[in-house]
Amino acid sequence: MKLVDEALITVQSGDGGNGCVSFRREKYVPKGGPNGGNGGKGGDVVLETTERMRTLYSFHLRRHFRAERGKHGRGKNQSGKSGKDLIIFVPPGTLIKEADTGCLLKDLARSDESFLVAQGGRGGLGNQHFASSRNRAPRYAQKGEPGKTLSLKLELKLLADIGIIGLPNAGKSTLVTKLTSARPKVANYPFTTLAPSLGVVEFEEVAPFIIADIPGLIEGAHLGVGLGIRFLKHIERSRFLLHLIDLSAVPVEDPLSPYHTVNHELRRFSPSLGQKVQVVVLNKVDEPETRAVAKKLR
Repeated sequence: MKLVDEALITVQSGDGGNGCVSFRREKYVPKGGPNGGNGGKGGDVVLETTERMRTLYSFHLRRHFRAERGKHGRGKNQSGKSGKDLIIFVPPGTLIKEADTGCLLKDLARSDESFLVAQGGRGGLGNQHFASSRNRAPRYAQKGEPGKTLSLKLELKLLADIGIIGLPNAGKSTLVTKLTSARPKVANYPFTTLAPSLGVVEFEEVAPFIIADIPGLIEGAHLGVGLGIRFLKHIERSRFLLHLIDLSAVPVEDPLSPYHTVNHELRRFSPSLGQKVQVVVLNKVDEPETRAVAKKLR
């Protein structure tokens, strides 16, 4: 399935039910007092994370969500039933932002975490609440409060233990296929990886961990050149970065230039990302033409 990491949705909490205008009608009590019940509260809109979701793809199929309204009050002091809350499931790592301002409302980083994004409207009061010594038979009741409507932007940051970075065609996707059962596209040309991919590494004596492969970075990526800058957010939560360098593609006179290029782009995107711990891995060190470069780096 294609990775969809951004979505715009509109949510609306439920309207409160209206209060009721009603009077007692009993035998021998021709002029009974008011007994109109209150309206029920409207349903809330709650966003909740679940491990069953990995992308925001479902929000491209459905963009509008509305909670149930509260039921109206009834006679005999019967209050209306509250509207059912609407729970919208999102994958762990989802950022909830106001669509218009970009203001961050909540970072749902963990599984089974929830956030009340829109509270339902209050139910209106029945006419029994408006009786007084001056007006013993009020013929009016309160309307329920309308629900709250919000436009939200959802952004997904993948949760990975290790983020793999490097220039295009450095061998990142090949490494992922060797370590995990993930099968990203592998080919001998730049920008083969067009979207991030996740893989789970499992060894007998080590707890499983997740690695993320993102499209390669090139000089000027922070200005929109290439593909990688759009996906750097997916490695911001990584515990550390694995920096893969293809020795067959580096200049002998300056073998660290790929390392400096990638780190420059990381710092321009996010200073904190540029300060993450990196493990540098050299690729193709066994080829004859790379021995001079490998020796220089040692």
